[in-house]
Amino acid sequence: MVAARDDLAMTVTASPSTPTSTSEAVGLRSERGPVLLALMVSTGVIAVDATILATAVPSIVRELGGFSAFPWLFSVYLLAQAVSVPVYAKLADTVGRKPLMLFGIALFLLGSVLCGFAWSMPALIAFRAVQGLGAGAVQPMAITIAGDIYTVAERARVQGYIASVWGASSVVGPALGGLFAQLHLWRWIFFVNVPLCLLAGALIWRNFQERVERREHRVDYTGAALLTSAMTLLILGVLEGGQAWAWSSPTSIAVFAVGAVLFVAFVLVERRAAEPVLPLWVLSRRLLRTTGLLALGVGAVIIGLTSYVPTYLQVSIGSPPLVAGLALAALTLGWPIAATFSGRLFYMRYGFRTTVLIGMGLLLLGIALLVVRAQTPQVAVVAVSCFVMGLGLGLVASPSLIAAQASVGWEERGVVTGANMFARSIGSAVGVAVFGAVANAVLDASGGPNEASAVVDAAAAVFVAVLVAALLTAAAAFAMPRVHASEPA
Repeated sequence: MVAARDDLAMTVTASPSTPTSTSEAVGLRSERGPVLLALMVSTGVIAVDATILATAVPSIVRELGGFSAFPWLFSVYLLAQAVSVPVYAKLADTVGRKPLMLFGIALFLLGSVLCGFAWSMPALIAFRAVQGLGAGAVQPMAITIAGDIYTVAERARVQGYIASVWGASSVVGPALGGLFAQLHLWRWIFFVNVPLCLLAGALIWRNFQERVERREHRVDYTGAALLTSAMTLLILGVLEGGQAWAWSSPTSIAVFAVGAVLFVAFVLVERRAAEPVLPLWVLSRRLLRTTGLLALGVGAVIIGLTSYVPTYLQVSIGSPPLVAGLALAALTLGWPIAATFSGRLFYMRYGFRTTVLIGMGLLLLGIALLVVRAQTPQVAVVAVSCFVMGLGLGLVASPSLIAAQASVGWEERGVVTGANMFARSIGSAVGVAVFGAVANAVLDASGGPNEASAVVDAAAAVFVAVLVAALLTAAAAFAMPRVHASEPA
């Protein structure tokens, strides 16, 4: 079905559950159009939630308090998403994609309703975790299904369709978030997910059919528990270090030490598990290892920008939430443009590695511009920077994921996709913890969150940290093997 080695040209065929041919059109009016629509709406549920919250953080903090804790609104969501992705991915290769997609949508719906009724910052953080557990199924299942039913060449266009959802959400999300914030109706940020979830569930139920050979399977509960516990402690240590306790305190040392021990125990358990939740062979193949590192860096970069750019503009120059959100929206407008053309213009001609390196160049250029102009904030400069970074991310994230998917067959595609999404989620979760620690340290040294100059200094420090993360990600891009996609004979 596929070429398994990462140093050769790769070919793929469609999922055994959904017959396709390379001659079929790719679009909403094609034979696979109803499934594509279902994937787009399902992705939209997560995309709107990801872009709508950042613009309303100041309003939420004013009502519920807890400015220093607001990074947990993102990190607990991302942590729950990250640790659940491998479990869902493993189950997807045994029980099928559809049941897990529907379960994830239902769980995300429940979390959204609970968030809308949250009475305190700790309660809101806890309910965001429920949302994260739902998102852990929806996003990777959508990408896995797309990988099942489309060929390598087609996936670039399909990724463009799916990425366009993020582009549309980047406008709709911040606009709604800013509107609700200005009307003091921030709870509707979560209630708006209800009709979206119902529509997504109905479309998946009606349009996506799959034939899966049922077999007995063993869920790696021990591995999942160890992974969840280890990552929770490590992220807790990074986020609360220097805030709730000193970095060198016994509490800090204990949190990191126990987290590290649990992570080592997780690796040992995975080596012996009959059906490991995160198979270690994913790390043994150079292509999968480097694309995973790329996903890790992409996750960190995205969360650093989406978490701090809106607040930076609102506090520094008094931009309305709507304007600040639209400046950030340029990031996810550039992404689908680049993703759509990444196949025909880039990786089908020059290979995946060259495409990713071009994208990294654009990403670094955009971040550098943001860093240089951080102390003299302007909406136009931020918007241009975000658009350039979006173009870069579109040439990094989508092609690297397609390369990883194309290197395996249907029975492993769920695990590979899940591992890639897991890496991106971990990058986001760890990134928001690190960036939160950086921001809080600068705020404490500069006068606190009530001083506009202190917020600007904190955001500037975060942007520098994002640039460092991007430079480390570029190293993974250079280490990526040279692979070229080719159509099946």
